[in-house]
Amino acid sequence: MIKDVMEYSGIVTKIRAMRAKLLKSEDYRKIAAMQTVTEVIYYLKETKSYGKLIDQMDESLYHRGNIEKILVQSLYDDYTRLYRFANMDQKKFLKVFKKRYEVDLIKYCLRIVFNHYNAPFDLDYKKTFFDRYSEIKIDQLIMSENIDDLVDHLKNTEYYAPLAKIRESGASTLFDYDLALELYYFSMLWKIRKGKWKKEEKETIKKDLGSQIDLTNLQWIYRAKKYYHMLPPDIYTLLIPIQYRLTKDEFKNLVEAPSIEEFFRHLNESFYGRRYQFDEQHNVEKIEKQFVKHIVMKAYQNHPYSLASLLGYLFLKEEEIYRITTALECIRYGLSEKETLRYILQDPRDQGGSA
Repeated sequence: MIKDVMEYSGIVTKIRAMRAKLLKSEDYRKIAAMQTVTEVIYYLKETKSYGKLIDQMDESLYHRGNIEKILVQSLYDDYTRLYRFANMDQKKFLKVFKKRYEVDLIKYCLRIVFNHYNAPFDLDYKKTFFDRYSEIKIDQLIMSENIDDLVDHLKNTEYYAPLAKIRESGASTLFDYDLALELYYFSMLWKIRKGKWKKEEKETIKKDLGSQIDLTNLQWIYRAKKYYHMLPPDIYTLLIPIQYRLTKDEFKNLVEAPSIEEFFRHLNESFYGRRYQFDEQHNVEKIEKQFVKHIVMKAYQNHPYSLASLLGYLFLKEEEIYRITTALECIRYGLSEKETLRYILQDPRDQGGSA
């Protein structure tokens, strides 16, 4: 324990200072009451997290698309601060965590190619971060005219093999490539969890990742049945071949449930259902973030001088960006203050950064 405190005391102090800058529930309530995106931008301009970045913008560029870039830049800046402050083991974890940003970027570029968009010059704001921390070259990706170009531009990265395999199979849809990327990503992380982490860190990674895999599978099963009326053999091909808290029999019953009602019945008999009673109104999609947050923050409370401190902060930062982005969307569509709050503060007791 003393060794852990010594190893993590510096970065934990840094994280506490960064967490103090996260928005609180009071900030979200003020934002929800605003009538325009510009009002939100001026409000964020006064915050420590986003003020400096917004100051660099011309006021003529104050609109939703550009402020969303600022939010992502702030996330990358925070990652950079943590990386610079981290020791070798902490850097190793951050390199693994960064893979989620890489997967998101590739998914975005896949959509560019499949939807025949023009070169997405708005990716310039990600370039500095990826040039520094990733083997993925944004300059190359945005020049891809077709899927062959895109896959070939990933040749020197770990993502080339799974995507090239799909290309060689003759599969031709965006869904095929998205699915291959997701399956590779989660399977790769599941192997990495067995690395040379400390016992409590292994447990944190396993709980966080295992729950994400289970809940992702449950979402896909639900969507396949609800929206696409897929048969069990086809549903199995979509799923990550890993179960964490679900037994093989529970997994089988969920996939092969003959109706949505039966799906929820089996789900509510499982580990997750015993904690959250699921139905059409309280489905898996709504519960996932809440459940993962519980795991991450509990790990942080129990083991503050461990990787849980890094994982907890980055989770809260991503949640903050999601909430701000959601609020901007609500304002854009003219939702009331009450409706906006319902979307961004699922629990009125939530204290945002002071959680």
